[in-house]
Amino acid sequence: MNAMSALLEWPVEPSDAVGLALWTAEEIAAATGGTASGTFEISGCATDSREVQPGDLFIALKGAESDGHRFLEGAFARGATAALVEHPVPYPHVLVQSTTQALVELGHAARTRADAVVIGVTGSAGKTGVKEALFAALDRGSRGRAHRSVKSYNNHVGVPLSLARMPARTRFGVLEMGMNHAGELAALTRLVRPHIAIVTTIAPAHIGHFSGEEAIAHAKAEIFEGLEAGGTAIIPADNPHFALLRDAAARHAGDVVSFGRGAHADARLLDAVPAPGGGTLVTAAFSGPLGSRKLCYTIAQPGAHWVDNSLAVMAAVAAAGGDLGAAGLALSEMEGLAGRGARHVIAAPDGDGSGKALLIDESYNANPASMRATIAALGEVPARRHIAVLGAMKELGEASDGYHADLAEPLLAAGVERIILVGPEMAALAAALGKSAGSVLAAQIELDHAETAAEAAECLAADAPQGGDAILVKGSNSVGLGTLVRALTAGARKAGEN
Repeated sequence: MNAMSALLEWPVEPSDAVGLALWTAEEIAAATGGTASGTFEISGCATDSREVQPGDLFIALKGAESDGHRFLEGAFARGATAALVEHPVPYPHVLVQSTTQALVELGHAARTRADAVVIGVTGSAGKTGVKEALFAALDRGSRGRAHRSVKSYNNHVGVPLSLARMPARTRFGVLEMGMNHAGELAALTRLVRPHIAIVTTIAPAHIGHFSGEEAIAHAKAEIFEGLEAGGTAIIPADNPHFALLRDAAARHAGDVVSFGRGAHADARLLDAVPAPGGGTLVTAAFSGPLGSRKLCYTIAQPGAHWVDNSLAVMAAVAAAGGDLGAAGLALSEMEGLAGRGARHVIAAPDGDGSGKALLIDESYNANPASMRATIAALGEVPARRHIAVLGAMKELGEASDGYHADLAEPLLAAGVERIILVGPEMAALAAALGKSAGSVLAAQIELDHAETAAEAAECLAADAPQGGDAILVKGSNSVGLGTLVRALTAGARKAGEN
């Protein structure tokens, strides 16, 4: 077959007739009820002028403390093609009454026009990782026709923006949804209208805004309220709130699929062993709505929590009608995300003489469940010395001291030799380590307590990482440990690179 005949036999799909532009001026005006200043096409959308790329539509949102209209000049200097505005401007634009509402309408229009399987992801921990893994799996299987929300764009602005960015030709859309108050997810999921809704886990994240974990479970279960008719709910089988989630899902879903290690799980872990090249070799069994089959695949990301996450991912791929083989390959190649598990090799003198140490970047977020998981993963890393730089966990309410103090047990179990605690909330953990370790173990742990990320950097510099060390940096984003990671990784390379 020559090139011409191969081209002529290329399968024709209905989406081939869809234009390549993300939006035209006419389409934006129709979706938002606005008035276009002229004819133009855009290739992307942005609400932050600093993130504008050439060809973007800059959406000038007005908030209580800022007005995006003030940044129009900067947006167009960065290459914006047009803007969504509330008053006429000397640039190509679509004029609307409210840019905030217009963004929602644009997201709604994007969701309506795309003939895509849409997957919504929420949970107290792991939702960004699961979202990224799902995107990688479905994008590989669909040859580049998957879409997902970037970073952690999961709130009342990020979700409609992520939808507005979804091309009309999309086959799979993966949208992350977050909340820290009851009722937030209900509004987001009705905009997303997922065919598949995933709850990764229920844990005491943002518990300061709730009466307890059960209230968090009820709030996370709101994601099922937006499910399309006959949709699939995917829930954690081993979570203490499984029954609550199952009952809530059953009121809205056509199928309820559970994942985990328990015998009742529909996507059930059979075995997990270390893979020769790193990561984990997973064997899982599907049953119930997923059909009956066994899978064997490798995940590159280390840690028991990623084994559980992978079960949710594979269950969602199966429910979406995706390619499970391509999904397995994607999981085997997926690297850690910046601030959420990225691993870097940094220069380190002395120690074992290798000249390098491993840095694990978990600096973007932290709650009791994710702290325990990543500390355990640190303990599994072969290392000369295990170092943990841990920032405070925010929004834990009156129980904050107890949640921080409870981290002493996993730190001791992981055999962490050096610990730097950051933030006043960490005083409870510092005290607990002193009590729990005892005189013998206490002598083996070097413990510093810093008030700020800058002070933590000074503590680390006083006894710099040495060859063969493994360093975990984790804390709530507001603690600012990302600055410490950036300083340590200047000129570093990703773990596994030559």
